[in-house]
Amino acid sequence: MRKFYRLSGLVIALCWNASAGAGDIQIEAAWARATAPGQGAASVDLTITSKQAATLTGVASNVAQSVEMHSMTYQDGVMKMRRVKAIALPAGKAMNLGESGYHLMLVGLKAPFAAGESIPLTLAIKLPGKRMVQVEIKVEVKPLTTIKPAARTDEHEHQH
Repeated sequence: MRKFYRLSGLVIALCWNASAGAGDIQIEAAWARATAPGQGAASVDLTITSKQAATLTGVASNVAQSVEMHSMTYQDGVMKMRRVKAIALPAGKAMNLGESGYHLMLVGLKAPFAAGESIPLTLAIKLPGKRMVQVEIKVEVKPLTTIKPAARTDEHEHQH
């Protein structure tokens, strides 16, 4: 009977740790533009905030053949895009994938995206202690003509 209680306690602790880990991650404002027929790729914009330092290690979706993480840098007058294997998520800092120099690309779209629908994404995030969590989100598809909202800032602009 003692073994049963120990095993039950271990299972409860493992389940509690998994849900607590996912709760440490907040995803906001996930969106993509509608796509034109025949368009093979689309970008997704979202903001991730992690309570503790973490790493985004991968993204998957059933609406595309693959989801790639990219960095964008401006070097010697040329914008360069590079595929990355991971994106660091600093503790307590909102990281916008779209404005931070990083973004997500859905490659090999299986069908066009229509405004008003939602796209499922699964984010794989490594938390401290090499603990992995998967976060399931829905990405809102906005009209093709949507312009990205201005970046949020905590600083007040002064007008003279």
